[in-house]
Amino acid sequence: MTLAALPLWAVVAVFVAAAAAIALAGVRLAHVADALADRTGMGEVVAGALFVGAATSLPGAITSVSTAWQGASGLAVGNALGGLTAQTAFIAVADLFYRRANLEHAAASVAGLTQGVLLMVLLTIPLLASAEPQVTLWGVHPASVLIPVIYGLGLRLLSHIHDDPMWHPVQTDETREEVSEPDREDGVPDRALWLRFTLYAGITAVAGWAIGEASLALNEMTGLGESAIGTVFAGVANSLPELVTAIAAVRIGAVSLAVGDVIGGNAFEVMFLSAADLFDEGSIYGAMGPGDRTTALLALLMTGVLLLGMLRREKTGPARIGFESLAVLGLYAVSVALVLR
Repeated sequence: MTLAALPLWAVVAVFVAAAAAIALAGVRLAHVADALADRTGMGEVVAGALFVGAATSLPGAITSVSTAWQGASGLAVGNALGGLTAQTAFIAVADLFYRRANLEHAAASVAGLTQGVLLMVLLTIPLLASAEPQVTLWGVHPASVLIPVIYGLGLRLLSHIHDDPMWHPVQTDETREEVSEPDREDGVPDRALWLRFTLYAGITAVAGWAIGEASLALNEMTGLGESAIGTVFAGVANSLPELVTAIAAVRIGAVSLAVGDVIGGNAFEVMFLSAADLFDEGSIYGAMGPGDRTTALLALLMTGVLLLGMLRREKTGPARIGFESLAVLGLYAVSVALVLR
């Protein structure tokens, strides 16, 4: 029995309950993943991007894969791209909670800028793939192989830049050095951490699957369309761990962690498309319609504005947040309006 057989209120209840599970378990998963990253010896930047980024992105990946497997390619694409725009907007939301100065001023770092540029490079690949003939090899589009390869090379570059940067942002009274989140799992054995990681990952994975099933039912019952349901509802619900983690990070002054986790996690949203392509009939990029391409282009624009803010480093602005945060929030509102029109 599919969830579409239930009344609308019950489907909405399942969606809300799954979103709450993702927010609560996802944040705990991020803390455990951060502790494991510190203990692997892989290097803080690479290990943090892999463990924390993958952990907070797990429910979204499950949603995209499960919906693509069931033939709802538009929902899978919308979930990935909607997560991108939502999480970028979350940086502006976190800026509202940081009262000392504009978040982009305080968090400006070469690592953050590199992550943003890497994200923009990755996001151009599915856009190009969607515009060209849909060729596949053993049912997989070449872009789905290229995206994780470029991401791996980008992580290697990021590690080199972090260890031996060729330039630094100017230090000001409001600049905050890269601060790692306090180890809330200090004293816990590695075995216990891995068990916790597995437990929280299992909860968020099941919740991500429930989000996908509820989204499919909502699409059938409301007629809003796969792209709109995926972009606005599933994308936001699956991105809640990034929002909570970013706000918590700026509250303790770990501003670089807040910005880096969100921008780094966005790269995993692009890789959702690669994962979904493995389970989709044909090419997932062929399912990208004009609205999806508009969302992707707005995500590129939002990221570019954010990087310009980190380069300009305005200390104060209207409403005590920077011009870039206001612009990002405005662009996100535009993306939602265009999807729902």
